[in-house]
Amino acid sequence: MIGSLSGYFSNDLAIDLGTANTLIFVSGKGIVLDEPSVVAIQQEGPSAKKTILAVGAEAKKMLGRTPGSITAIRPMKDGVIADFTITEQMLKQFIRKVNPSRLFSPSPRIVICVPCGSTQVERRAIKESALGAGARKVELIEEPMAAAIGAGLPVEEATGSMVVDIGGGTTEVGVISLGGVVYSNSVRVGGDKFDEAIINYIRRNYGMLIGETTAEEIKKRIGSAFPGAEVREMEVKGRNLAEGIPRAFTISSNEILEALTEPLNQIVSAVKQALEQTPPELGADIAEKGMVLTGGGALLRDIDRLLMEETGLPVIVADDPLTCVVRGSGKALEKMDKTGTIFTND
Repeated sequence: MIGSLSGYFSNDLAIDLGTANTLIFVSGKGIVLDEPSVVAIQQEGPSAKKTILAVGAEAKKMLGRTPGSITAIRPMKDGVIADFTITEQMLKQFIRKVNPSRLFSPSPRIVICVPCGSTQVERRAIKESALGAGARKVELIEEPMAAAIGAGLPVEEATGSMVVDIGGGTTEVGVISLGGVVYSNSVRVGGDKFDEAIINYIRRNYGMLIGETTAEEIKKRIGSAFPGAEVREMEVKGRNLAEGIPRAFTISSNEILEALTEPLNQIVSAVKQALEQTPPELGADIAEKGMVLTGGGALLRDIDRLLMEETGLPVIVADDPLTCVVRGSGKALEKMDKTGTIFTND
């Protein structure tokens, strides 16, 4: 009786704990938080206690700009927890923001997305960090399943749906039918690898050093995955490695396309591998309906054209691809008591 009452009063949450951003969905309210997965920590001396200065957007502004006693870190790497303690603290702060503790307010039930390639140990770490952050019950859902539900694909029907979720740390490729994942594959390539490729290209070809924030800005403004008719240019400021002095230079969209070739090829080969492994009946469904792109990487200009050219299948970018996974988890949260198959069994 008490359990059902507390369920009635508690705000159940769905969390997309991503490498780049953390999004939280509250049942009945929708998406209530969308912040970068960054934490700023202050530590006066090597043996001094670490204190958390800021989390989310406030901490992201500090990335690459901190004095010696402060470090801005991203506790998630490749979609899994790299720093357990900091992730737990970050989750606590985010949950407190959206679910302020009131007298008699019960702990929320939480649904969290995990990459399909994550190990049992990594999944347990995510579960324990959510329980440590104050959850009453934690269910895990694989990202391709959450993305497919969020994109509005008919996951419960006896038809094949293919989803490619390009996140910050991983790209998840999944084929779904009858409410279950038939095939899933996870490659550790995503938005972060794109930024890294841009930094390395500029260092190699221009002898200039730029930071992650600048690389992300270049990717968003002139990055593309397919040669376009129009060449866009952008002025970039960085440090000249030979002179050690800040300089400005101009870079074009064609150069960024060249820089992104390797990570994009890895995504293409992951998609082709998924198509090879798909049962023929489901393959026929996918040939007819095509695949759906979700995640922040789906916003890279012409990435749908690249996949269309490489596979010969229709490719659709989901509406609001950034929030697909968390919206799908939110829908799964509402069915938590009825549906068993869409959650992963530990």
